[in-house]
Amino acid sequence: MTTSEKAAVFLDRDGTLNVEVQYLHRVDDFVWIEGAQEAIRQLNEAGLLVIVVTNQAGVARGYYDEAAVHRLHVFMQETLQQAGAHIDAFYHAPYHPEGSIPRYRKVSPLRKPGTGMFEQAISEWGIAPARSFVVGDKESDLEPGRRLGMATLLVETGYGAEEKATAQPDYVVPDVTAAVEQILHLQPRRS
Repeated sequence: MTTSEKAAVFLDRDGTLNVEVQYLHRVDDFVWIEGAQEAIRQLNEAGLLVIVVTNQAGVARGYYDEAAVHRLHVFMQETLQQAGAHIDAFYHAPYHPEGSIPRYRKVSPLRKPGTGMFEQAISEWGIAPARSFVVGDKESDLEPGRRLGMATLLVETGYGAEEKATAQPDYVVPDVTAAVEQILHLQPRRS
């Protein structure tokens, strides 16, 4: 397998992997969605790259800094390691056009539904979009993947139950565990 042939699963964070908390940035407020760690381990065992892509407008709004985002991601990785799993890479977009911090107050292609975080990961990890998947609880999570030719899965956790009325995913599933089951069912056919 050449580096350009890697399949990946792009996962939204809040509402997909962890319980939705507005502007989550403290480890004490982080709660895994039931089954999420095991689902990530299944992706690892299947040889799929696991990439987290998350908008973090709280940075632009001045609620917390990028160091808080990194601390939370370190905590996630540490708890995953205890469960025999890992995330290959985290990408976050700290920008928002209505932010209060000038450095982050802008329209950025990194912020979903922009494709910037995805394109960065594709380039850095040698990912084949046509063999990859995106999982999230909002249409804005799925749109970048769809634009890049990935299969899209909307979870009904987080905002997903409300979003499913208007979102246009390839699949609607109850949670990340069901998303991974669907991906593992589809993945060999997409290779």
